[in-house]
Amino acid sequence: MHIHFIIHEVFEGPGAFLTWAKMRGHSIGYSRVYKGEPLPLSFEQIDLLIVMGGPQSPSTTIEMCPHFNGAAEIALIKKCIDLNKAVIGVCLGAQLIGEAYGARCVKSPEKEIGGFPVFLTEEGKDHRFFSHFDNGCMVGHWHNDMPGLTEKSQVIAYSEGCPRQIIQYGTFVYGFQCHMEFTHELVELLIEHSEAELREDKERKFVQQPDVLRNNDYTTMNDKLYVFLDLLTKEYLHQ
Repeated sequence: MHIHFIIHEVFEGPGAFLTWAKMRGHSIGYSRVYKGEPLPLSFEQIDLLIVMGGPQSPSTTIEMCPHFNGAAEIALIKKCIDLNKAVIGVCLGAQLIGEAYGARCVKSPEKEIGGFPVFLTEEGKDHRFFSHFDNGCMVGHWHNDMPGLTEKSQVIAYSEGCPRQIIQYGTFVYGFQCHMEFTHELVELLIEHSEAELREDKERKFVQQPDVLRNNDYTTMNDKLYVFLDLLTKEYLHQ
């Protein structure tokens, strides 16, 4: 398969997604927009588009952030969906997928930063791509918003602080508000970028401080992400 990543910031890298892609021998392309790299002009060679997170929101304008063109990314996501490509969005990426379907992102009931459990809905428990998930498994979080829902989308998992953690929009289209790709290296970059924010939010119920963030186990959720990706791509290739 050919996998293309859209990466908005160096501290919101692909982490375990990239590790998995390399382990499985897939070819990889990048649009590191923070470095000025363009979005892909051709869609035919893309099998799986993975849109990463960032501090932006879908409504962030080019004037506000010159390297982020939300409208262009939404148009790219729409094109990939129309061509029956697989699309995964993480955090901001999940919100952009929702926008591509006409579902506006909204504020999450709680801001979440750290490692907190997610719980499967009934649809999630019955889903072939998530049967290996423990109900209440710990995953990474770093968000204040959540993706919009369509009439046909299904919530796969939720957390105590956010009712929309994993959403299925189509057979091969998924939004992850949570960050199952986190590694200790990525978390260290996020801590460095967010020191003031973490201090300001230290009294919030679902915001962990740097010492806790550094001691969280991210490998177990990485392994669960790998299984999900294996199951999704196997079915995609045999459709």
